[in-house]
Amino acid sequence: MLHGFIPPHRFFPYLTWTEIEALPDKENIVIVQPVGAIEQHGPHLPIAVDSVIAAGVLGRALGELDPTIPAYALPPLYYGKSNEHWHFPGTITLSATTLLAVIREMAASLYRAGFRKLVLCNAHGGQPQVMEIAARDLHQEYGDFAVFPLFVWRVPHNAGQFLSDRERAQGIHAGDAETSILLALLPDQVHMDRAVCEYPQGLPAGGLLSLEGQLPFAWVTQELSRSGVIGDATAATRDKGEAILASVAAGWVQVLTEIHHFQQPKIPQH
Repeated sequence: MLHGFIPPHRFFPYLTWTEIEALPDKENIVIVQPVGAIEQHGPHLPIAVDSVIAAGVLGRALGELDPTIPAYALPPLYYGKSNEHWHFPGTITLSATTLLAVIREMAASLYRAGFRKLVLCNAHGGQPQVMEIAARDLHQEYGDFAVFPLFVWRVPHNAGQFLSDRERAQGIHAGDAETSILLALLPDQVHMDRAVCEYPQGLPAGGLLSLEGQLPFAWVTQELSRSGVIGDATAATRDKGEAILASVAAGWVQVLTEIHHFQQPKIPQH
């Protein structure tokens, strides 16, 4: 069905225009745009991984959210900025400019309909900066539009306890965490007999620079990995994936609840 992982009563496209027009307190309804990617994730995972995780985590969270909190999911935005993976067949990428335009025009449509809270639920590590630029520009253009550029994995969760120290530091793509959560969400599309463990070679040892984090350097995947995997996919299990999914979804329940009650800070008028 079209709603996929999203509970049907929380799926925005299933509403009619008259139902949308009649929604009460639209200023505090939370609209969530799942944002993923279609890009290589090694020989063992489908190219839809990030889109699956965005929709799967959000769907679990919306199913657990207090029914009195009005929140709806839009259809996933499957294509993202994935040019770091474009040397691998199957990767489909938008430019940063195109992705930014799509988000801005989608958001403007919601604003015209009366909504004032939009969450960008992004699951692809190559585009948080695009989400942040879109959010800031939208809020600058529409001063009463609260836009939240959020990364799926940055909500409170305990996924790290299931991963090795090296995996937490370097397992950034198609490794243990992503493979485990796909085993929980889409097990028939995971090929564990093809799973590999591959970490980047030649990284600065003991220095300040890293693949991601506070002081990153630019890279493309073919410089770091022959298989397209950056991490240890062989360590993944479905039980681990279920635990990670439950923990991350619970964090999203907290965040969506807070966003529903959020009011944009303003300097008091004298």
